[in-house]
Order: sequence, then C-alpha cells, then structure tokens
Amino acid sequence: MVSHIQQLIDQVSTIIVGKREQVSLGVICLLASGHLLIEDVPGVGKTTLSQALARSLGLSFSRVQFTADLLPSDLIGVSVYERQRESFVFHPGPVFAQVLLADEINRAGPRTQSALLEAMEERQVSVEGETRALPSPFFVIATQNPAEQLGTHPLPESQLDRFAMRLSLGYPSPQAERALLRGEDRREALARLPAVLTPAQWQALQDQVSQVHVADSLLDYLQALIAATRDGHWFSLGLSPRAGLSLLQLARARALVSGRGHVSPEDIQALWVVATAHRLGTLSQSGRSAAAQARALLEATPVP
Repeated sequence: MVSHIQQLIDQVSTIIVGKREQVSLGVICLLASGHLLIEDVPGVGKTTLSQALARSLGLSFSRVQFTADLLPSDLIGVSVYERQRESFVFHPGPVFAQVLLADEINRAGPRTQSALLEAMEERQVSVEGETRALPSPFFVIATQNPAEQLGTHPLPESQLDRFAMRLSLGYPSPQAERALLRGEDRREALARLPAVLTPAQWQALQDQVSQVHVADSLLDYLQALIAATRDGHWFSLGLSPRAGLSLLQLARARALVSGRGHVSPEDIQALWVVATAHRLGTLSQSGRSAAAQARALLEATPVP
C-alpha cells in the first residue's frame, strides 16, 4: 500500500501544479495524523489543495468560511426542539466530517477558536454538557492569510501548537502558471478526482507509521534540537513536548513515504522548519523570522 502514497501525491500534483514538495509535505502531515496549517496570500491554491487531498483519500469533506461573526454553534452544531418528538434533537455542524477545511481561520473570534481547539486535540466536541466523538480519521486543514491583512487576528500559541505543520504554497513558477492558464478549470478537474485509497487503507497506513524504527542516536539528535530552542539563546518560546512528539511522528511518516523502515537525520532536517517555526517565539534582537532562526539553529546543531 505504500506505493499508493506516491500515486496519491502524483494525483494531487496534477491539480496543484508545480508544488510537488508542498503536496508531499501535506500528505506526510495527514499520514502522521496531524493537522495542517497553510498560510499564504489569497488565490494561490490553499483551498484547492485541501479539497484535492480529501477527494483523493475518499474521506468526507466539509468547508467552513471563518468570519468575525462565526459562532461556535455554527461549527459544532446545535440542539433544536422538535415538536413531533417533544424533545431537543442535536443537528451536527460541519466539524463532523473526516476532513474539515477551516478557511481563513484567523478571521474568527476567540470563542470559535476555542470550540475548534477541543476538536483538534481530543477529536471530540462538547455540546450542552454532552461529549460527542468526531469521525475517524479526523483532520483539520486550516488556511490563514498573512497577519498584516485587514480583519485577521493572530492565532493563540496554544492553537498553533496543535498544528503539526505549517506550509506556504507561494506563487507558481512561470511554467506552472502557464499550465494553469492553458488548462481546464481546477474545479472541474477536482470533481473528477477518484479516491486513491479507502479510509480503511489510509488508517492501515497510519498504523504503519508508528512502527517505523527510531534509533537512540536519532532521539539524541532530536532532543539536542529541542533543548536548543529552550535555552533562551535562539528563541523566547521553545518547543513543547507535544511539538517533539509531533515532529517524531512526522519523521516516521516521511520515512514510510520514502520506503524506509527507520527514521534518519535527513527526515528530521527536512521537516524541521515546517514543523517548528509556527510554534517558536522569536527574539526581537535576532532580526530574523522564526523560520530563518529555526534554519540557523538546525545548521548549528551537529548530528551525533
């Protein structure tokens, strides 16, 4: 079934033209059971990537456009009194899908973000004192616009820490953009995408991820990187234990996609920036972005 992963990447890459690396990273994130954050300017394919992944995996998909007036009940659902039954009946919201696209997530208010936080961490929601489990598998693929755009709010650190990875698609190359301009409408191409895997096959692959071997020397390397983020020299806010576990699971997923049964330092290095930069607090005197600072830390840390 591992060969199906490359088939999945190939198929999604026909929709998101010229962005195979980002598509591969998105697949790795979902394979590791992580939530994905895509940050970029409008119109570069963030929503299209989310829809292509959901369709190719054969998973149920729901999209919510986050706005300033979006209420928690708009996301998780509400109980409505039905006269025929003489009782309140719960009507599930769009969060009850296997893939939830939270579009422009940083435009919603704190209450709605809080409701989403429970779903991301616990794979469940609490409504009127009752806990309801979400479908399995469950992923949140969120998009956000750059913080300097009007009407956006920075996501709280606790929520950023729940995203296993943050990607940026960027503008297409001239060749890729020409292919987009000459090709068919992306929405029509999306509608015809077949499922490459069944949900059961996908979950079987996720189970394989946890069985990828991790040597003690690799754990030494990972711990050295994590400790360096916390010593106050590189960042004001270092990585949490949750971040370390998430990065290790991502590295296992990358090894599996590469056809290996063990994690190598290259897996950690390839994922380091996209898996950590959004979780790190920068020092004002560094004069660099969190991503640039994370890359510098990686280059300064020797492999044991």
